Amino acid sequence: MTTLYEGAFAKLNLTLDVLGKREDGYHNLKSVMQTVSVRDDIEIDVGTGKPWVLKCDKPGIPTDERNLAWKAAKLYLDTIGKDPGGLEIRITKRIPSQAGMGGGSADAAAVLRALNDHYGNPLSILALAELGAQVGSDVPFCVVCGTAMVEGRGERLRRLPDMPDCVIVVCKPEFSVSTPELYRKLDTVAIAKHPDNQAMESALLAGDLEMVAKNIFNVFDPVVTEEHPELNYIKSVFHQYGAAAYQMTGSGSAVFAIVSEFEIAAVLCNMLKPNYPDIFICKPV
Repeated sequence: MTTLYEGAFAKLNLTLDVLGKREDGYHNLKSVMQTVSVRDDIEIDVGTGKPWVLKCDKPGIPTDERNLAWKAAKLYLDTIGKDPGGLEIRITKRIPSQAGMGGGSADAAAVLRALNDHYGNPLSILALAELGAQVGSDVPFCVVCGTAMVEGRGERLRRLPDMPDCVIVVCKPEFSVSTPELYRKLDTVAIAKHPDNQAMESALLAGDLEMVAKNIFNVFDPVVTEEHPELNYIKSVFHQYGAAAYQMTGSGSAVFAIVSEFEIAAVLCNMLKPNYPDIFICKPV
């Protein structure tokens, strides 16, 4: 038996635009995504000689074939035609669920990377990302990591320059948002503002954190904030203590703030933690 170890890193959407509904029922997106240092840990025992098992230290996470990590392992092994002779996947969760941070996708991507490495890297990283698109829309980016322009359903990726060094505070309120429901609602309203993805790309090329902060925008944010005004309270605390930018990530409900120094991040955490225990400090990676 061999045990594999891999980190599963969360993502944030610096920009997120919805460009319309596709014929297959999905929506075309355009988003600048960023990997951050919040991570789950994945361990995989290959060759257990027993039926497949998935274990997670957080209650409420599926531990069968519904889990994206399980789906990714099955898809990968079917694709390369290997029988692992029994498999056990263990997930240590730190990325909050239903936060818009791609936790399940990050786990699936980590499984793909770990198994590919174990079998001698028969698939390139881009081929692995392409395979990941069959598991979930955020999986291709979570395979590649870093900073990237993501388009289509999430399957088209283009690497961008690294995000300038900064400190990020992420706050996850207790409520969660139904992503399909949110898309349905967005289909019925006129989107008043769209992110300027070109300006964001220029800011990253220039390594200008101030310009990156100015161009952060997510079309889902106003829709979710209208239904959940407590997001305005979190943002007001971020604003009060000098965050350069603050924004919901993905379809929510986590809100992140970009700050210049760890000390400011610590103050924000102290202010919000009594009401929002799911708050943490991270960095772009």
